[in-house]
Amino acid sequence: MPLIQIDLDRRLFEEKGQAISAAIHQAQVEMTDMNIPATDKFQVFRPHDAGELIADPAHGGVDRRDILVIQITAVHRFPVRTKQALFENIITQVSRLGIRSDDIFVTLIENGFEDWKPGIASAPTD
Repeated sequence: MPLIQIDLDRRLFEEKGQAISAAIHQAQVEMTDMNIPATDKFQVFRPHDAGELIADPAHGGVDRRDILVIQITAVHRFPVRTKQALFENIITQVSRLGIRSDDIFVTLIENGFEDWKPGIASAPTD
């Protein structure tokens, strides 16, 4: 159950928020070695006004203009090659929406199973 948080310009959220959500989710579900079920979708969008997202325009050798930050929190269990493939798949899917790949910044924060509590199943009520 990765938790995905997306920071982006408010205008971009209003124009393409639902499509970005679908593209990110599709990218992770396609990663068959990650075994993410199609129903496992936990995303938080944080739209920002002009001037609230600040990023070096050339860090990493890219031509960054309008940053879209995708932060994934997940249990540490995937090899480096799987994580790198996920990043590439997310960038590919999201860039198909007309968002420049240089503007997409993906990061992964990992922790242990003991660091998650997805809720408590309620007992059925009559």
